Amino acid sequence: MKTKRLRRCQLSVPGSSEKMLAKAATMEVDYIFLDLEDAVAPNRKAEARRNVVEAVRSTRFRAPTIAVRINDLSSPWAYDDLTALVEGCGEKLDVIVLPKAMGPHDIVFLDRLLAMLEARHAVGRRIGVEVLIEEIEALNSVEAIAAASPRLEGLIFGMGDYAASQGMRVSGVGETDDYPGDLFHYHRNRVAIAARAGGLDAVDGPYADFRNPDKYREEARRAAILGFAGKWAIHPSQIELAEAVFSPDPATVTKARAMAEAYAAARERGEGAINFEGTMIDIASVRGVDEIVALADLIGEKRGR
Repeated sequence: MKTKRLRRCQLSVPGSSEKMLAKAATMEVDYIFLDLEDAVAPNRKAEARRNVVEAVRSTRFRAPTIAVRINDLSSPWAYDDLTALVEGCGEKLDVIVLPKAMGPHDIVFLDRLLAMLEARHAVGRRIGVEVLIEEIEALNSVEAIAAASPRLEGLIFGMGDYAASQGMRVSGVGETDDYPGDLFHYHRNRVAIAARAGGLDAVDGPYADFRNPDKYREEARRAAILGFAGKWAIHPSQIELAEAVFSPDPATVTKARAMAEAYAAARERGEGAINFEGTMIDIASVRGVDEIVALADLIGEKRGR
């Protein structure tokens, strides 16, 4: 069974910065991923890898989920990333984030390599995997990717690299410029559908201009409407914005709990449809309600309530 995780906000932390790694340990956020890929210059890859292994092994993070984004499988660094991480901190590492997947074969390869490394180093827990959908080849086979491994937990739409892969004319990571509508609607929707069909979480990628909270909030809102569980943050100022968008408000939770209880009581009486606050509800009405309640409970567990 997959571990249930909050992913309302996934905060990126460069592995080459000891200062940022130390600060990340104090952050109240659902999920932190320590980055060995884009945020690290080629001549600092080995240093960043050592920093991240030590941080995961020795640091007490406040975030309940700690992940590491490795380098892509076509790079000269990915193998060393994986072997060092599993050997050095596999017991404390929750998730490996795989960038630039090209198809399901990449996920199968990663799954098997991780299984061998976990066995070799007697890691007593299965490390999860999330995959970045950021190449046209990946989007073209996203359904197969979503079904490629039982350790897969989420799909992340990486719009920055994806835009370059498709040759889109955008001015920055996450920007939609003057396109008439949501430039990334199709891509997000396809990722969301594939994730849901595979029992995974869909997560929206970064918005680079952290000085523009309104645009970040709008991009998060668009993803949330489509069923995404959360969004990346590249700066701590984006954490609160993401958590607000991807959390149900208290009034909605209260109503959802009441509806679920009313319908459960109705089923006990043998009724398939009932009047709830002036509206007829049936089993289809409460499908989304159950998810709202489950998310609220998960948020409550994180807060210790």
